[in-house]
Amino acid sequence: MSDKRVFVFDFDGTLTTRDTLIAFICFARGTVWFLRCLFLLLPRLVLMKLRLIDNGRTKERLFSRCFKGMEEKAFGELCRRFAATAKPRIIRQEIWSVMENAIAKGCPVYIVSASVDNWVAPFFDPTPLVNVVGTRVETAGGRLTGRFLTPNCYGPEKVRRLKEALPDLDSERSHYFITAYGDSRGDKEMLAYADESHDVG
Repeated sequence: MSDKRVFVFDFDGTLTTRDTLIAFICFARGTVWFLRCLFLLLPRLVLMKLRLIDNGRTKERLFSRCFKGMEEKAFGELCRRFAATAKPRIIRQEIWSVMENAIAKGCPVYIVSASVDNWVAPFFDPTPLVNVVGTRVETAGGRLTGRFLTPNCYGPEKVRRLKEALPDLDSERSHYFITAYGDSRGDKEMLAYADESHDVG
């Protein structure tokens, strides 16, 4: 019998109503900056849509154009301000309530997101039972390099990162009961891995 009940949620489009990468860039740099970056990356975006190049590399290029060289401390403060400003406007209340009910029952909750964990985590402060697993950014000398420290947390990577966060998951899989919520093809593997899955897209 399963004795470890765990809830796993995607973030963008599942717990929120929109993609937070775009929202964060517009918040941090402005809409004009974002549109200019999109124009410069247009050839890569077309190839990405045609699935000829990896979406993670394209996202990293966009992130680099916007934040390379920024002080880590300033970036952290920007992420906290974004979460405080955006949370009342973009959370998807019906799924957020499911998460809150899981927390109230004492169940561990994992947010497994392709978004950068620096701006995802402040949405859940201070909630000890919530663990954020996202794409991590690289820093050097206290500044952002513009590169990602981990692979884009998307598709199969979501399952790999969940197993990394729960080291005994493979060896004690029969003792876990995982309920997962997602909304897109990037969540497909995570939903398939779960014992109970909810596609809310």
